[in-house]
Amino acid sequence: MFTGLIQGLGTIKPLSKDSWLINFISHSDAIMQDLTYGDSVAVDGVCLTVEEILKDGFIATASPETQRRTTLGREEIQARYVNLETSLRVGGKVGGHFVMGHVDGIGQLISASQTATSWEMTFAAPDAIARYIVPKGSIAINGISLTVARYQHEHSQFTTAVIPLTYSETNLSHLVPGSWVNLEADILGKYVEKFVYPRNQHNQDPDQAELDVITPAFLTEHGYL
Repeated sequence: MFTGLIQGLGTIKPLSKDSWLINFISHSDAIMQDLTYGDSVAVDGVCLTVEEILKDGFIATASPETQRRTTLGREEIQARYVNLETSLRVGGKVGGHFVMGHVDGIGQLISASQTATSWEMTFAAPDAIARYIVPKGSIAINGISLTVARYQHEHSQFTTAVIPLTYSETNLSHLVPGSWVNLEADILGKYVEKFVYPRNQHNQDPDQAELDVITPAFLTEHGYL
């Protein structure tokens, strides 16, 4: 589990079909100080396991499913900077929101414009992810915890206001319209949907099949309305 607060930038290079070399290019001490074999590191929001530690980086493996669902499976990732964050320690500060490192899918930058106090960045999201996006809610973009400022339902697009520090210290500053990004919706929305519409879920656990659907009548009966 992560918080969406990026600790540094790196570059990524494929070593084989499923093996990747990640080199640090900024703030490496924050990541390397207690990095050990088997640790989890979010690479552009993708949770990868450290398999070998190098002087200024590490090697990790990405499964075919991970490559299919994330930007790791796209050729242009080879020329990109990637955001890096080590996993959350028990008792650590949660300055962003709970980010699982399980990317839901790929989105695309539509536009980016500088304002007096921030950068306004608009992204398009697949419908499967857009369903969880709400104004003032949280979303992870390339592993960065950001707040949704506006959401356009008809176009499945959302806008975030990125402060200058976040913009300059992450790979958001390297994106151009059309760039692909990893998106992870807030886990809270997924659980709410699961409990509200349990019978609509595919491959549902039989032990959960008898859960009551949450309705206004259910909430009233249990004292919530």
